[in-house]
Amino acid sequence: MSRRQVDVPALVAGVREGQRAAVSRAITLVESSRPDHRVAARELLAELTPDSGGAVRVGISGVPGVGKSTFIEALGMTLVEAGSKVGVLAVDPSSVRTGGSVLGDKTRMARLSASPGAYIRPSPSAGTLGGVARATTQAMIILEAAGHDVVLVETVGVGQSEVTVAGMVDTFLFLTLARTGDQLQGIKKGILEIADVIAVNKADDAGGHNAGESEARVAARELAGAMRLVQGKGEWAPPVVTCSGLTNIGVDDVWQRVLDHREHLGEKGLARKRADQQLDFTWALVRDELAERLRRSPGVAAVRDDVRTAVLAGDMAAPEAADRILAAYDEH
Repeated sequence: MSRRQVDVPALVAGVREGQRAAVSRAITLVESSRPDHRVAARELLAELTPDSGGAVRVGISGVPGVGKSTFIEALGMTLVEAGSKVGVLAVDPSSVRTGGSVLGDKTRMARLSASPGAYIRPSPSAGTLGGVARATTQAMIILEAAGHDVVLVETVGVGQSEVTVAGMVDTFLFLTLARTGDQLQGIKKGILEIADVIAVNKADDAGGHNAGESEARVAARELAGAMRLVQGKGEWAPPVVTCSGLTNIGVDDVWQRVLDHREHLGEKGLARKRADQQLDFTWALVRDELAERLRRSPGVAAVRDDVRTAVLAGDMAAPEAADRILAAYDEH
């Protein structure tokens, strides 16, 4: 995004027409932390938000080596061939640490990224996880306004990013493998608590087709048992199914379970879930903006080095240091 002023009305029109270049420019705009871009992004989102909300929003996560990109490509192609417009967004907290972007994802999904019915966007390459989540949530609005009726949000990292993604989608799909050592030890209880659908991938990948399928079914049965321990009575019982992204076996079944979960929520349940997510997102935006202002504050800049030196030397405790920084911020 260049230094010249952003033509928001033209960008809005391009997004509504589904122009890929306009969609890319709009997402770049909402990812930007430049103050003038943030103002333009707010204007853009105010225009596009009424056109959004119609997509099926699905978060997808998985254990390392689960074949997530292969599965997402298989699912994406299945949906595109059935007439859907699919958007894929990535949330990658590792890019926050390294400054790198997960462009590898786009190359791994070569067929899907080349499809006119799909749009793949790697995560922003800098900022906090909160900042990445903000950009991703707003990118979702842009994709929906551009006519995408399915948005898949992939978590590339593990841990907090999964909870973050679960807070911005309708259904959270967790992919796992049949052969992860001790099956249940390898999966954090927290993941089971936020998963709406669980799929054991690579069901064709162990000692021949039948052997792999049977091993995957055993893992699915064990996981289904574990799910019964963590879910409350009367709640949605997350189904555990087997699939293979490589051979496309069971991928349509996984999607049907996602649709079943939506049906379980119902119109009112889905509206309530999204309203709660919007409220959470509002406070996340407030925290994000306050963090930005803190970073830009001249008062904070004036005391930052002294506070850092004192804390590292052990002369100042963290609570006192935090109070000094906040006092410096309040004074300006």
